[in-house]
Amino acid sequence: MSDRGAPPPAPEPLGPLVDAHTHLDACGAVDAASVRAIVDRAAAVGVGRVVTVADDLASARWVVTAAEADPRVWAATALHPTRANTLDEAARTELEALARHPRTVAVGETGLDHHWPGRLEGCADVGTQEAAFRWHLDLAKRVGKPVMIHDRDAHADVLRVLREEGPPETVVFHCFSGDAAMARECVDAGYVLSFSGTVSFRNARDLQEAALQVPLEQLLVETDAPFLTPHPHRGRPNESYLLPLTARALAVLRGQDPAELAAATTATAERVYGL
Repeated sequence: MSDRGAPPPAPEPLGPLVDAHTHLDACGAVDAASVRAIVDRAAAVGVGRVVTVADDLASARWVVTAAEADPRVWAATALHPTRANTLDEAARTELEALARHPRTVAVGETGLDHHWPGRLEGCADVGTQEAAFRWHLDLAKRVGKPVMIHDRDAHADVLRVLREEGPPETVVFHCFSGDAAMARECVDAGYVLSFSGTVSFRNARDLQEAALQVPLEQLLVETDAPFLTPHPHRGRPNESYLLPLTARALAVLRGQDPAELAAATTATAERVYGL
């Protein structure tokens, strides 16, 4: 019988680590007890803190509640680009209040997604996404918190909007997916690049080249759970406890000691998010 749908086994511990981007609600958390269970599994392998990220307004409310329920959990609140068509005045008012919450450490995820328009029913078109992205950038500047970027098949336009609007003090590219040239441009601009399990995929040569361009002080690691499970469990359910696999793969790629990379990315997360 295939175990493809079963949770992978826990890896060897590595820490300290911060999961810079996960979705606890999409991982099955529904209340304080289930949030605690997920974070307990992560803490057992060295992942002591997580940032759980919203994709719609209901999720934005939920991630703040989750962060209030467990001191190891922090929140990022925004409307995902594909949900940008729900950014009405009431949503703007509520999102601003949630962004100002003391357990919210970033405005995100926001940005541009050129993959889903025309493929996903109800997905916001590119123009609507860009208007919402600009609003979220302004919000991040007004509340003084980092912006967490979603960029899917939209590299040039995301960078263009950041230039046109002027970025907040801190910009984090969640699940960075560009090549080495884009990584260098982002590093030169002072942006922080976060790498997920995709960097461990055997066919991710361009992304791996990009990961070599990033100084430790601009580097984060994340799961984007329940998605993007790292090798060798690609295609199985992801969760924060699997982050050591990504951190180790990244360390091997960069020729660094895994413990050094873990400590450095944790220091970056603490600085960027004020943990």
